[in-house]
Amino acid sequence: MVARMPGRVHRVVTVATIDTALVGEALEPRSDMVLERVTGPGRFEAAEGPVDIYRRQVVVETGEGGRARVSQTVEFRLAVPWVGWLFLLPSRRHLGGLERPRTPWWLPPARLDPRTTRALTALAALALVDGYLGTVLTQTATFAAREFGASDRALGVALAAVRADVALAFVLVALADRRGRRRLLLGCTAAGCTLTVVGAASPSLAWLAASQVVSRGFVTAAVFLLAVVAAEEVPAGARAYSFGILVLTAALGAGICALLLTLADIGPGAWRALYLVPVAGVLALMPIARQLPESRRFVAPHAIATLRGHGRRLWLLAGSRFLLNLFLVPATQYQNQFLRAERGFSGARISLFLIGTNTPGGIGVVAGGRLADVRGRRIVAGLGLIGGVGATVAMYSTRGWPMWIAGVAAAIIGAAVLPALGVYGPELFPTSLRGRANGLLYVSDRLGGASGLLTVGFLAGPLGALGRPLALLALGPLLLSVIVLTVFPETAGVELETLNPEDAEKD
Repeated sequence: MVARMPGRVHRVVTVATIDTALVGEALEPRSDMVLERVTGPGRFEAAEGPVDIYRRQVVVETGEGGRARVSQTVEFRLAVPWVGWLFLLPSRRHLGGLERPRTPWWLPPARLDPRTTRALTALAALALVDGYLGTVLTQTATFAAREFGASDRALGVALAAVRADVALAFVLVALADRRGRRRLLLGCTAAGCTLTVVGAASPSLAWLAASQVVSRGFVTAAVFLLAVVAAEEVPAGARAYSFGILVLTAALGAGICALLLTLADIGPGAWRALYLVPVAGVLALMPIARQLPESRRFVAPHAIATLRGHGRRLWLLAGSRFLLNLFLVPATQYQNQFLRAERGFSGARISLFLIGTNTPGGIGVVAGGRLADVRGRRIVAGLGLIGGVGATVAMYSTRGWPMWIAGVAAAIIGAAVLPALGVYGPELFPTSLRGRANGLLYVSDRLGGASGLLTVGFLAGPLGALGRPLALLALGPLLLSVIVLTVFPETAGVELETLNPEDAEKD
């Protein structure tokens, strides 16, 4: 059972004198953030919308000279646990207006109901935790390598070896097709938190990598299940937006890890402190679990599908994700090594660079998710790949302020690609196959990432810099941009049952 968190009912009173010709608009049911239904003369309540409580009353007093005094009172409580205060001020301004504006930019293109709003908030909280867990090795690897006296090649091998988590992640994600999303999602996050703490006691780089293989197996399974549950819960017109919200909060978790990286300057082994932070994640799981239901489509009757007949979609997405991760993973995981070894950054300066350049990426995530739902996935992903890859290569090839500017551009443009491209995995497979198919796609992710890490690790020495092999690998996502624009299906606004007829037939 999903718990409803008690909260204050907010009240907004608006009084204005307007032309009598405009009074009718104020007395019409609104259809923007909230879809209203009439309950009496000048009285309305919410038929749909992200609110637990909503009432609106309008009183009109006719005056002279074609003018009327309109008094509007709106009472509402948002169905957003924990962070509802973030949306309170813009919600008050929007709901308290007498005019009928378009849906605000900060809301999804399709209206959410209270259950979906609470579920998406819970998923975002889990994404925050998993975002930290998924980046802690990336952020600390260069400092661990320095303490253990490991070379760039040894570091590349260790980071590539961690990709062996694919075996465990695939089993866990596939299990969710039979046992349910919720149980596996919460269990994987709890296991990831617990096992990450083990890394604090690592006596060698090999030990750290081995512990992270198991931990990241659980974490990566949780990340994939986050996307699956979001796709199965939200309306068709909000899937990319919701995926973007998860990307944004996961990036916030990664940003917290980057902020804590300043601790690495305290001493040779201070990086280990970052592996103790996930204890807080374990404590947060209980309130999150109370807000997270099992996904609608898993609970609903659905056909038991097999991989037969879905091969083309599987190969298309697998090949695409290989090309993307061939560049993306080494560009991300070698960034700290690049900043420390080639640009002479300290831990504090690395932290400042990561936060300063990646924080604006939130703009790209929000804009990319909304545009992908409104304008279509293909155009956003295809053009974003070209711009994001170009800016990343420029960052690795420059110094000083041009490097910082290129880093910001790479974060914003690259972030816009993630919701547009990432939502395809959950969308293009039926409910009973969604976990297994995305598990197989993860194998392709890992193969691409490991190939990229090994290539950069072995070529960086002979070529004299990390940026040169990365520029070579940039051909992968550039080819992908062509594939997306010419071959990928357009799924924006299309129901999952339309994309996957097996589930429609079962209904």
